[in-house]
Parts: sequence; structure tokens; C-alpha cells
Amino acid sequence: MTLPSRLPLVQAPMVGSLSPLTIAVSEAGGLGSLACAALSPAQLREQIASIRAGTSAPFNVNFFCHTPPSLDEGAEAKWHELLAPYYREIGLDLSAVRRGPGRAPFDEVMCDVIEETRPPVISFHFGLPDEDLLARVRNTGAMILSSATTVEEARWLADRGVDAIIAQGAEAGGHRGMFLTSDINAQPGLFALLPQIVDAVSVPVIASGGIADGRGIAAAFALGASAVQIGTAYLLTPQAGRSGIHRAALRAARDDMTRLTNLYTGRPARGLMTRFMLEQGPMNAVAPSFPLATGAVDPLRAAFEQSGYSDFSLLWAGEAAALAREDDAGLLTRRFWEEALKCASGLQL
Repeated sequence: MTLPSRLPLVQAPMVGSLSPLTIAVSEAGGLGSLACAALSPAQLREQIASIRAGTSAPFNVNFFCHTPPSLDEGAEAKWHELLAPYYREIGLDLSAVRRGPGRAPFDEVMCDVIEETRPPVISFHFGLPDEDLLARVRNTGAMILSSATTVEEARWLADRGVDAIIAQGAEAGGHRGMFLTSDINAQPGLFALLPQIVDAVSVPVIASGGIADGRGIAAAFALGASAVQIGTAYLLTPQAGRSGIHRAALRAARDDMTRLTNLYTGRPARGLMTRFMLEQGPMNAVAPSFPLATGAVDPLRAAFEQSGYSDFSLLWAGEAAALAREDDAGLLTRRFWEEALKCASGLQL
């Protein structure tokens, strides 16, 4: 597979990282990505315009494909009951909490923006949009990618004509891309999953999860990857837009400090341990369906952070968080590839 970028390196889309990171990675030869699930249509237009003002290189925009759940008053009441002591502790009014989701799926309105702006690459998480929307995206000429956490999901995506599949291992930070199963214990690690997906499908496979330097890149190519996706390793770059609290947690990270949790959004995602995760999780059946949990958690996160505490901070990170480097994102992208070439020792990449 040939990505439209000069290098077969994709910067993982991460909510909170905007156009500066996308521009830096794309300018350096990688495929910079923009996470769009938390953006409004107007913000998406602005971000794409900003990217194009900063680079003529290709880039990727990423969307979620979940089905929005109906609000369950009983589940919401149980969730608020669980959170009430924390609201009292920090002095917030729980009755003033907004209701509804904090992440939006790809829909008609976002598709309109894609047709207007025509990004060269579009990736999806949690499967694919419905057939009509997918056809509209395909008609723009964009390369279409989506994530798989199992061989079954990879085959499902290949049958629906994606141009490449992102094999997401259990090590990866952020939300699981799973959509045919909800069993987090069924997700293999990347280096078990990757060769099985490569053998099962005829489309190119992009390796994702726990890759943070040239050694991981070279190993992924040895197992059949056509490209790699890297996220957590970029989080300490100045362009990543991370808070001081998140950066401090990353600097202190060890190999055993991440867990899968549904407490922040209602869907399993990997992040660094917090007080909230220790006391109420990491997984808790009371958490509302994705993405309804965010409505009541976000005010707590903001209030505790304003007081200087990371108790409820959303610290998404993969298992290789301790390998993140505080380099410029463009310089880091070039170094990744240089390191991979050295590690390959003659392997044809």
C-alpha cells in the first residue's frame, strides 16, 4: 500500500490535538490526523482550513461511527448517585449538569463538510457509517481507513471495501475500535493480532498499539504491516496540545500504569490510572452507554483540574507511554523512520 504521505507513518487521531500536530507530522512526511468526534461542523471546517494553510501535504480526518443511545433516566440517576460525593467534595451543583452525549457520530451534516472540503484520507472508529454516507465519502475520492480489533472485524471491513485496515492491538491508548464485540478481554495484543489480520484480508494493514519508536515500527513491518499508526509517543510534543497535568502524568508513566476504563465516556478506553479509576473502576457497570457518561464527568474533571488535581483527568495513553518523547512532532516523525531503517538491518520496508 502507498499512503498519500511520503512516509508510511500515520499519526493517530487524538481528541484534544488539533491542526498544529496534524500540520507538523504531515510536513515531516507522515500522515497527520485530526480527531473530529468532539468538533462541530463549523470547527471541522476551521480546522481543515487551518491544516491547508499550514501544509500542502496530505492529511487524515477521523470520525466515530457509534449509534447514539437513548437517554435512560434510571441509568442516569444511578450514575449521578455514584458521582454525587465527588460533586460535594469539589463544591459543584450536580443538578446543573448538562445531559446528553459529548461525542458525535459521523452524520449527514459532517458528510456535507467532507464533500465541501474533500480531505485526502478519512478514517473511522467503531466500524463504518451507513452505506449511503459511506458512498458519499467514497465519491469524494478519499482513501478510507477503519480500525479492527479482531480478525472478524477486519474481514467485515474488507468486505465493505475499505482501502486499508488499522489493526488496533490491546496496547493502544484511547477508545477500543471494537464494533462486533463488547468483550474487552477478547482483544489480542498487536503482535498477535497483526499477522492474523494480514493473513485474513487482501487489503493493506496499518499496525497500531504500543508502537513508540523505530524498534516497534520495524517489528510491525516484519509481521506484515504496510504502515504503522503512532499516537501516545506524540503526546509530549509541543504541538499535541496536552495540559500540564497530562504531560506530568506522561513523564511519570511506567509500563504498568494504564488500564481500560469506561468511566469517562461509557466505552472502554485505555488511559493512565487516576483516583476515579482506582475508586470506581476501572470498569463499572453503572457508567451510562457511550458517550452519555461524559456529561456528568466533564464538570468534575474541569473543577478538579482547576484546583490542580488530576483525580478525574482524562489521561488517555497506551502501554508504551513511558517511551513518549518531548521532541518537536515533525522532528520526531523523521526520527521514527530513521530509527526504523536502522533497526530493520536490511529488511525491505
